[in-house]
Amino acid sequence: MVGVLLLLAVGSNAADWLFRNGKSDYKIVVSAAASTSEKTAASELQQYIEQMSGVRLPITDDLNAKPSIIVGYNAGVQLKTVAKQPDANDESFTYKTVGHDLLIWGGSGRGTMYGVFTFLERELGIHWLTPGCTVVPKYKKWKLPRLNHSEKPFIGYRYSNYFVANDPKWSAHTRENMKWSPNINDYGNIEAYWGAHTMGHFVSVKEFYEAHPEYFALRDGKRSSDYAQLCLSNPDVLEICKNRLAAFMRENPTYRIYSLSQNDNFSFCQCKECAAIEQQYGGHAGLIVWFVNQVADAVRDEFPDKYVGTFAYQYSRKPPTGIKPRENVVIRLCSIECCFAHPLDAGCPQNEAFMRDLKGWAALAPHLFIWDYIVDYAQYIAPWPNFQVLGPNIKVFGDNKAIGIFEEAQYQSAGAEFDEMKAWTVNQLLWNPEQDVDSLVNIFIDGFYGKAAPHIMDYYRLCKSLVKPDVHYGIYIRENHEIYSDKFISDAFAILDEARKAAENDEIIERVERVRMQPLYLHCMRHKAESLKDGTWNELVAQMKKYRAMHREGRQQAEFFRTFEEEARK
Repeated sequence: MVGVLLLLAVGSNAADWLFRNGKSDYKIVVSAAASTSEKTAASELQQYIEQMSGVRLPITDDLNAKPSIIVGYNAGVQLKTVAKQPDANDESFTYKTVGHDLLIWGGSGRGTMYGVFTFLERELGIHWLTPGCTVVPKYKKWKLPRLNHSEKPFIGYRYSNYFVANDPKWSAHTRENMKWSPNINDYGNIEAYWGAHTMGHFVSVKEFYEAHPEYFALRDGKRSSDYAQLCLSNPDVLEICKNRLAAFMRENPTYRIYSLSQNDNFSFCQCKECAAIEQQYGGHAGLIVWFVNQVADAVRDEFPDKYVGTFAYQYSRKPPTGIKPRENVVIRLCSIECCFAHPLDAGCPQNEAFMRDLKGWAALAPHLFIWDYIVDYAQYIAPWPNFQVLGPNIKVFGDNKAIGIFEEAQYQSAGAEFDEMKAWTVNQLLWNPEQDVDSLVNIFIDGFYGKAAPHIMDYYRLCKSLVKPDVHYGIYIRENHEIYSDKFISDAFAILDEARKAAENDEIIERVERVRMQPLYLHCMRHKAESLKDGTWNELVAQMKKYRAMHREGRQQAEFFRTFEEEARK
């Protein structure tokens, strides 16, 4: 009897080795009826296990295969777990061991796929850090532990727009599910929120002003032709927007949300009709909601699964009174005026008004979407320490009923401050903001910077030290802001010079160089004339050209170089 038990134990132990010494008994099982993304996930599971172990597990649709990794909800999962089939759009997932088998399932759209990628990441240590850098550990053997893990996204719609991370495959691996434009792909597709500041797109000055100046904002007694806001009380403007938005939706049916939103300025209409509606509904946002509601009513029946989005932005940020957005209207609230040194709910006086507006919209809007900001738009390259607010702010947004978050970043070029690291970290936090940001940063730095990693971590800590309880900064600070000092620059150069010495190859050297651009930029901007003499300006120009880095939003390299040198030589 003892011998029989021993044989059973040995057999059980052998069956739980996912791979060992170049061999495996496991098969990957995916139903013939599985979705495209589930089949993609099964294929990548096979590829990554082979990369880390040298063992290629066969893929089969035989649900009776033993032992197996079952990918996707099917009769095998139902029999082994009695779990109900998830909705196709459910992005939550579970992976668990049942006997010797591993089951991974979720919604067939993206849920199962996220489960496979999370298993590879969380259990086997694979990290998709950038579109061009995936960390795949090597193992000779790996035993399948007892697992029972489930996750669901904290935020429904998640997207950032770093130029360096604009890749749908990477988005899928980091569980990002929305972009500016839809993308039909093998990873469950990318949703999209179309447009921003679109009222001028539907009713443009170029097309209408000459014949109909009354369509545009009355400013100081005169109708404005200078990219002003529309006169939203004008009934013709309303009909044009109804018809043109509906036409655009017919021509572009793959978006989820369609923007009908104010232009990017403060030139709202001052006519007595617009003012009367604003007075009735508690301010500028009341007029906009009144207008957008009518357009949303006009498109609802034809597009029952689509939404019309509008801004709560700058002059329209304060919630209205006496009116509520329709069920098919999305309010996109913008945090542009906030302090980003401290979490929004940490009591910073500069964030109190925004928090009041956030809570007001959360109580009023059926669908609240956040437009957040995670870079310094006055100087993309300079250090701008905000890692400490990323998770807490995402948590605040979700706790106030946000259905989605757009993290506006450096969308125009490479070379921004910690752009790759921040893109990866933000996507991790959009899925689960409870994660410790320093732990995430450590994973990225260890995987991306090779032997230079300890020095890059030292520099990251140096940047964190710039954040003080009584120091505040928004998204338009410059090189002379109080957080910066020449000592910081000197300390940063010392650390990053050591990082460059430690770098083991040209690829790591280039990654260190992109980090070194941060203090290099600050030094040049703070000491223009000196930088022309000591060679640092030539070094910065060479690096910016090499990585096609932009100085700030909307300003081309050639203009920046020219004006800098003119000022430096005065």
